[in-house]
Amino acid sequence: MSDGIIHQNQPYEASDIYDAFHPLLEEWWKDKFDNFTPPQRYSVLNIHSRVNTLVSSPTGSGKTLSAFASILNELIDHADSGTLEDKTYATYISPLKALGNDIEKNLRQPLEELNKRYQEEHGEDLGIRIGVRTGDTTDKEKREMRENPPHILITTPESMGIVLTSPKMKQQMTEVEWVIVDEIHSVAEGKRGVHLSLTLEWLNSKTHFCRIGLSATVAPLEEVAKYLVGYEDPDSKRARSCRIVDISGAKDLDLEVVTPVNNIIESSYEESSTATYRKLNEYIQDHETTLIFTNTRSATEKVVHKLKKRFPENYVRLLDEDEEDDQDGAADPGAAIGAHHGSLSQQHRLEIENRLKRGELKAAVSSTSLELGIDIGYVDLVVLLGSPKSVARGLQRIGRAGHRLGETSKGRIIVQDRDDLLECSLLLKGGIEGKIDRISIPTNAFDVLAQQIFGYCVDSRTHVDDVYDMYRKSYCYVDLKRSDYDEVIKYLSGEYTSLEERNVYRKVWVDDETGEMGKSGKLARVIYMTNIGTIPDETNMRVKLGDEVIGSISEQFLENLQKGDIFVLGGETYEFRYAQGATAFVNATGKQNPTVPSWFSQQLPLSFDLAMDISQFRRYVNEHFEAGVSEERVRNYIDDYLYVDENSLNSVFEYMKQQYKFSEIPHDERVVVEHYTDKGEGKKYVIFHTLFGRRTNDVLSRAVAYQARDRISRDIEINISDNGFYLAIPMDKSLNGTALLQSLDPDTLYDVMRDVLAKTEVLKRRFRHCAARSLMILRNYKGNQKTVSRQQLNSRLLIAAVRRISDDFIILEEARREVLEDLMDIQHAKQILEGIQDDDIRISETYGEIPSPFAFNLVTLGYSDVMKMEDKQEFLQRMHNKVKAKIAIDDK
Repeated sequence: MSDGIIHQNQPYEASDIYDAFHPLLEEWWKDKFDNFTPPQRYSVLNIHSRVNTLVSSPTGSGKTLSAFASILNELIDHADSGTLEDKTYATYISPLKALGNDIEKNLRQPLEELNKRYQEEHGEDLGIRIGVRTGDTTDKEKREMRENPPHILITTPESMGIVLTSPKMKQQMTEVEWVIVDEIHSVAEGKRGVHLSLTLEWLNSKTHFCRIGLSATVAPLEEVAKYLVGYEDPDSKRARSCRIVDISGAKDLDLEVVTPVNNIIESSYEESSTATYRKLNEYIQDHETTLIFTNTRSATEKVVHKLKKRFPENYVRLLDEDEEDDQDGAADPGAAIGAHHGSLSQQHRLEIENRLKRGELKAAVSSTSLELGIDIGYVDLVVLLGSPKSVARGLQRIGRAGHRLGETSKGRIIVQDRDDLLECSLLLKGGIEGKIDRISIPTNAFDVLAQQIFGYCVDSRTHVDDVYDMYRKSYCYVDLKRSDYDEVIKYLSGEYTSLEERNVYRKVWVDDETGEMGKSGKLARVIYMTNIGTIPDETNMRVKLGDEVIGSISEQFLENLQKGDIFVLGGETYEFRYAQGATAFVNATGKQNPTVPSWFSQQLPLSFDLAMDISQFRRYVNEHFEAGVSEERVRNYIDDYLYVDENSLNSVFEYMKQQYKFSEIPHDERVVVEHYTDKGEGKKYVIFHTLFGRRTNDVLSRAVAYQARDRISRDIEINISDNGFYLAIPMDKSLNGTALLQSLDPDTLYDVMRDVLAKTEVLKRRFRHCAARSLMILRNYKGNQKTVSRQQLNSRLLIAAVRRISDDFIILEEARREVLEDLMDIQHAKQILEGIQDDDIRISETYGEIPSPFAFNLVTLGYSDVMKMEDKQEFLQRMHNKVKAKIAIDDK
């Protein structure tokens, strides 16, 4: 391994670990545990010796105590010898407030037990203090922490940044010896992680400390390790030393993909629905506590409601006469099932968590809010309704079952359709074989950089070059160009005076001769501390038809809309015109089908790595068909390749065979462009079978549609999924998919997408987020909170102002980068276009009056909000029967 990043292949002997322990900790440990868990055997002595360490292991494998054991040992040593100082020795950083509170409890319990033993022997307390600092911490608690600093501080990424600019708290951090970053796989993927990486470099400029990363199963481990420790020498990209402890296979897994009916495509909606809920009920009743994951918040509520409606004797308590029925029962303290997701109140979520801990719930249903390690007590089964869209997320969710050491994590994935079945089967294979999707860590985020530079100047006077050199040691900024850094400094120092008309004033002063810089303005510290962070304010957007407010949509959903898009609200369809402030203006459309499904913004995107695994499997099966081998050999191959039951094997085989016989099988080396005419709708579909995941397809679809508009001089309806996208055009127009894809040059794709995004809602919204992070827009000023509507109005005026300065203005450029690299996936889109350019990926075009089996779900996307599920299943079966009939004719 290059740099100082090495995998630790040998564990330490238990006797060596005990030798390093204070007798009090050794005695307690031996009474409490049988031995050390694998993560502890590998990492405790590293942390004792101040060696940077990344620990990757499943939930419940003891990795948190791995991090705290040596720290507690050190503090006990100090307490026993009378050398325990009033300072913070260790900081634990968690992405979730609730998780931090749980860790406080989990840390307090062993400390209380250790303290009790010490009291019995010495007649006094150890005096080791633990403190929690989050956005919910009261002023009184903060005051107490300033006067009596916690020896172990539990905090969040944002609060850590505040601590370093708080004069009193900052002094207590200047000798910190350990920093623990928990759930690092979750933190690193977003701008909170970018912010944290700069905060750690800021702290590193004041004191050297040991960095400890704790993660569930994650890849690539080497890159996550570099993210954790940063670079010793940015120019040569020599990372600081770090040992990787990979215990990803430490827990036994009991995994199954479950098809609730014998034949997914030929079963009616009612049959599938009844079988699914019957299977769910069986699982719940056969286990002590079941955790069910859906992929959307609305689905979470639906599952709770349906289970209570179908099996009231198991999930609904009898109500007193003076009580009202609660439709989903989530808040009903007597119900045996509850919902948990981000749209519910904090109090409600906490109640569900506590009832799970107390064993009062048979089941809880969640979208994503219970994925991370919040303490919810014992769960013996996790059920996933549909694909979690990545191997890592699937293992993270299933890892909530059998949380205790040595227990098996039991998970069942119930599939909904044939695409879901294929996806989940490959996901299960990846999980069993340890093939984890790679996370993507954002780099060179200029908005976060601007915020951090300002914060550093608030803390102390500095030099322009020193800050550049310091922040380039962050993994996220090692490739930061000096010219881009200087542009950020120009903005912060108020060089663009025209922005003052929009109330954007300079944040720092810079001495051009000496290069020194510092904070500007008396309120600088207050502005920074009340506007710190990267999580944007979100709101629901009003929808107006003329002067009438007809409902609301989420801001995330609005991001996906382009002028002319049609969506469903309150059972009616509307055409999006434009947005202003917190209002979206629409036209009535009659009975046109929607172009953007209502669930689009909620659906998790398929990871690129898993998409490629599915595409590769398709190619392997296609090669068997083309080789003319018997159906039995193809079935045996699928059976050997996948871990599926007989029902699932039959469905996968039939799905692949029908696509092969009816059309062509698209895969990782072949894109199929399918032309399908819907005479009833009066339009043509040009369907691009590009199974690369929705983020990649978002780029490809917009770029292809941009080229297509020039060719037919008409606006084009687009719809995308993880498996591909389609363009819908008038009957009198035609498009050549091969020519469209081949006309896209990977080297100029960014420029094309820049033009595509120019007037989109997604760019306008993301610019507002970036403007708030970079403090161009202050969310809080002099104690007054600026509403999202007001922020958006300011942003609209601001984006026009910066475009007058330059269309390459650094924060506008960051908004583009965020859309194309974080929200979408332009890098993998370029990779696909390079494959087409180099003939590594071929393009085939097919024509027909019936959509191919692989196109069924794509074609129904536009109908999903106006077609009942029963009608959708009926439509799919009708198409399926037509496909079978055509295949039968061709076989003759």
